[in-house]
Amino acid sequence: MESISIGDAILSEFLGTAVLLLLGAGVVANVILPKTKGFGGGWLLINFGWGLAVFTGVYVAFQSGAHLNPAVTLGIWAAGKDEFAPGIEVNATNGFLYIAAQFAGAAVGSTVAYLTYKKHFDQDADPAIKLAVFSTGPELRSYGWNFLTEVVGTFVLVFWVVISGNTPAQIGPLGVALVVVGIGASLGGPTGYAINPARDLGPRIAHALLPIRGKGSSDWSYAWVPVLGPAVGGILGGLLAMTIGWVA
Repeated sequence: MESISIGDAILSEFLGTAVLLLLGAGVVANVILPKTKGFGGGWLLINFGWGLAVFTGVYVAFQSGAHLNPAVTLGIWAAGKDEFAPGIEVNATNGFLYIAAQFAGAAVGSTVAYLTYKKHFDQDADPAIKLAVFSTGPELRSYGWNFLTEVVGTFVLVFWVVISGNTPAQIGPLGVALVVVGIGASLGGPTGYAINPARDLGPRIAHALLPIRGKGSSDWSYAWVPVLGPAVGGILGGLLAMTIGWVA
């Protein structure tokens, strides 16, 4: 693939992450908000919806390497790779710009999902249900264990991303989509598997700002868990890949 400019990379990450959140928040809204066609569709529908959201977002953002996730950006950095994408050197400035674009894209994508389901948000529902369209939350609140859950899930994702170029089957976007489905089905039960700081914090900020009827707290006391947990998991995934020499 040809080299790209940092401006094109920022736009790519922004648009890809926006699409990721539009479809990801959209499937959650479809399953849990009142009077939708998909109401009650269940956990596996959410898992597959998020997997397909990743699949779509990765194709949209292919030019920039389709990180869509600060944990992936940090993991690639920790793995010692030279470039985030062709022509984009791994350094603090470019890393910050990638991550800023991801957070902004996530906020915009979740806002469009809200607008798409506006009439359903206007229905009477527990405020926690409305927040759950935007951000994750634990089933059993225990900050240390919730943090560990996010570390483990994100480690699996980023370790796979960093080493997957060395696997015999080059399945790219489909592969990462299936990994996300697998993480959700296997490890997502305790916390809702944010596994992506931008996916959680960007939409949480949007939830706080939007005029959502009947909304409650944005649960800021929990907000650090799906930011720091995935960041640590991503770094650990990159470091392990570098240590054992499996960096693609």
